[in-house]
Amino acid sequence: MLFWLKKTVSAWMMPLEISFIAVVVGYVLIRYTRYRRLGRFSVGFAVVVLLIFTNKFVAKSLVRSLELEYPAIPEFVAGEPLPPEIASCRYVVVLGGGNGVTPGLAASNLLSGASLSRFVEGLRIWRALPDAKLIVTGGGREGEVPNARYIARAALAFGVPEERLLVIDRARDTEDESRAVKALVSEGRVALVTSAWHMPRAYALFRSAGIDTVASPADFSTHLDPGFRIDDYTWSFWAIGGSERGLRERLGHLWIWLRGKT
Repeated sequence: MLFWLKKTVSAWMMPLEISFIAVVVGYVLIRYTRYRRLGRFSVGFAVVVLLIFTNKFVAKSLVRSLELEYPAIPEFVAGEPLPPEIASCRYVVVLGGGNGVTPGLAASNLLSGASLSRFVEGLRIWRALPDAKLIVTGGGREGEVPNARYIARAALAFGVPEERLLVIDRARDTEDESRAVKALVSEGRVALVTSAWHMPRAYALFRSAGIDTVASPADFSTHLDPGFRIDDYTWSFWAIGGSERGLRERLGHLWIWLRGKT
């Protein structure tokens, strides 16, 4: 019950949903009551919210600040030792990020952009650790093949042997995944691979679960710019996705902080 309440409340706290509610409330007030001034204010509020969160600079800032919290694992150079924190990992955990469902396509073609980027980074780290096991996670809706199964198919296709592959396909969210990983690994250092913008919350939950975790972010959606470009400060409806991603992660982090899991 608490899980679905959390999902529902957080969904309606996003800019598009807030704007929609404000417009509906404003219309009702203007059309059916004498509080027309308040109604106009409500519609104006909706417009301001959309102007703020569809701005590319705002969206990038919300995501970039999350992605800078943990540095990426550097590129491995043949003949040089691995970074000590990675060399000591016994497991590489790749968190799921969604997939499509089209019969006949290879699993790697069905993974979402986030899932594919996470998988590639996890595979890169796993290949550098000859004794490590690869753990893939990701649930799905009732009656659907879980996301973890698609990532596992891709892993097998890319040469990961079954005996070094573990699958967690019943977890509903990152907190469930942290508990399931803890039950599997018991002890031993884990390289945690997820999207860079999701890493602060995921890392906090894995540490709270008692897992010795090395942050290994992937799927970076923002990068250092070569210089000033006016296009970076304009508006795009697609920027709302980045804004919502940044806001959702902060709400999620606040939720686990209130419950003492950071």
